[in-house]
Amino acid sequence: QVQVVESGGGLVQPGGSLSLSCAAYGMVFSMYVMGWYRQAPGKQRELVAEITPGSSTNYANFVKGRFSISRDHLKKTMYLQMNSLTPDDTAVYYCNARSIDLRDSLTYWGQGTQVTVSS
Repeated sequence: QVQVVESGGGLVQPGGSLSLSCAAYGMVFSMYVMGWYRQAPGKQRELVAEITPGSSTNYANFVKGRFSISRDHLKKTMYLQMNSLTPDDTAVYYCNARSIDLRDSLTYWGQGTQVTVSS
């Protein structure tokens, strides 16, 4: 069964740091672009960052210089290191896996992990 599972969310003070992980199961990890999305209450889900199988990265402007995405092919895990967090970063963070195989266009979502930035 293919699934992606996030972990690492929680409560952090403004200016603090938090690290998220996304473990992938049942898939050929190297065939997927992995991404982090987030959704705040009352807002649409938005891309935070994504990383290709070759580790090319793309970041939303609002996280550039603060967040860092990475992946470990041996562990089939993706990471998001978040620094200098602000209350605007409060959201549910979702892991996404998108197949690079144009024949199937498969995509998977995790259940989400809550990140709350508050004093």
